Amino acid sequence: MDWRRIVRHCRREIPVRMRRVLGKLGYRFDQWGRVVYIDEWKAYLSNLPPSKVDALEISPGAIAHWQDIGFRSYSSVSFPDFDITKQSLPNSFGVIIAEHVLEHLPDPYAAVENIRSMLTDDGVFILATPFLVRIHDMPGDYYRWTPAGMKVFLKKCGFDCEVRAWGNRRCIRANFNRWPNYGWWRILRNEQDFPLVVWAYARKSSASVS
Repeated sequence: MDWRRIVRHCRREIPVRMRRVLGKLGYRFDQWGRVVYIDEWKAYLSNLPPSKVDALEISPGAIAHWQDIGFRSYSSVSFPDFDITKQSLPNSFGVIIAEHVLEHLPDPYAAVENIRSMLTDDGVFILATPFLVRIHDMPGDYYRWTPAGMKVFLKKCGFDCEVRAWGNRRCIRANFNRWPNYGWWRILRNEQDFPLVVWAYARKSSASVS
């Protein structure tokens, strides 16, 4: 009997099975600081509906929320292999998603200009950025926007937008040393003066359409 093979199999399978069991018991593996906007985005996208929309996601990493939501087509590109500050695709998309991406780009204005060029006239750019979280270089960490700052930034980039924010001191403290899962029923109370995350729904400004 090859015990090493058995051990490798167990190391691989036990975490997967435990994750399934915990999920059925109500444990949520989304990061605590992302839960509110993830649920809101799912509700927002369900009203499009996604089955009629072609979507592009910028640097999704290992997160599969939006890949699996049921878009008519889903594409992704990843920075820095695809440099969104210098490159764009020839395709047009009804939804473009950038979840915790812009803060890592040295030139977010150029990136959003390229994103705008790939968006259909009636499309929506959905983005989230951190505010009260520690610096995390992936590969760099350059910017933070308040809700008001995000609105100004997107307006300068030619968008009309709706900006939201969420956070509270307890969640901010929990993120000092790690990125905690929501787990079981952590507090989701919003303290407006302590935004952990800022997000927006942005559409091309009618004033900037020629």
